[in-house]
Amino acid sequence: MELPADNHLHSEWSFDTRATSGLMERVCARGIDLGLPAVTFTDHLDFLAWHVAASDLIGYEHLQQFVAPDGMLTPPTMNIELYLESVDRCRNKFPDLRIITGAELGQPHHTAAAAAQLRGFGQLERVLGSLHLLKVGDRFYEPPGLFRLWPAADVVREYLAEVSRMVAGSDGFSVLAHIDYATRYWPAAEARPFDPYDFEEEFRHAMRAVARSDRALEMNVATTIRPWLMEWWREEGGQAITFGSDAHEPERVGRNLAEAAAVAEAHGFHAGRSPVDFWTR
Repeated sequence: MELPADNHLHSEWSFDTRATSGLMERVCARGIDLGLPAVTFTDHLDFLAWHVAASDLIGYEHLQQFVAPDGMLTPPTMNIELYLESVDRCRNKFPDLRIITGAELGQPHHTAAAAAQLRGFGQLERVLGSLHLLKVGDRFYEPPGLFRLWPAADVVREYLAEVSRMVAGSDGFSVLAHIDYATRYWPAAEARPFDPYDFEEEFRHAMRAVARSDRALEMNVATTIRPWLMEWWREEGGQAITFGSDAHEPERVGRNLAEAAAVAEAHGFHAGRSPVDFWTR
């Protein structure tokens, strides 16, 4: 099977990557080696600060530079103009690879207006909407922090409820990324492993909101392939999907894409005429 485009990739223009330069070129080179028809660089575009604990930064010590003494992590804003210059250089260096510009806009129901004011934002070809944070009191937290504050099941349910609110509150993105993001951090101390069927109605409710807004749902395969996501998405009226490895380093580019595409075809989704097209049914 021909590989689909990898539509969720990060370069040195994402604050959470370890590379300071040249990552975009290495990702493109890896895409060529794998035979990918296209790649989309969806670097992080975030405007909110959130609270982190020291344990959240284990393995991510390079993020400590953005953390204040009170534990609030404030990400730097991506320079879209310099990012676009990097894309142009890669397009010239890798003419056989289709390179799509984009961004992963965090919490767009809170931040789409700020993003729209950035120079170059209107030139981006694809914007993913991502929910990484939930507000508790006067602070935002990522899932690792939320699982310390709330019972695990409450975190997943509130996350999915907020997905619906995000869809209703923003028209600033065309693809909902990693609807299962919170479940990546399901605590190992729980008595039982994560079971999607415990949250089936909550997932379906969020999917219905996305489907009714005529947006695509990303099949994020950074950790695993989840056929139940494609099945429920189709049953809830979803018409379009994209695939994304969410790679922050070249070694993870294209990960699980062939298997995910096979599962998508089994559920009635098919590639478009162009590698940049959504897969539809």
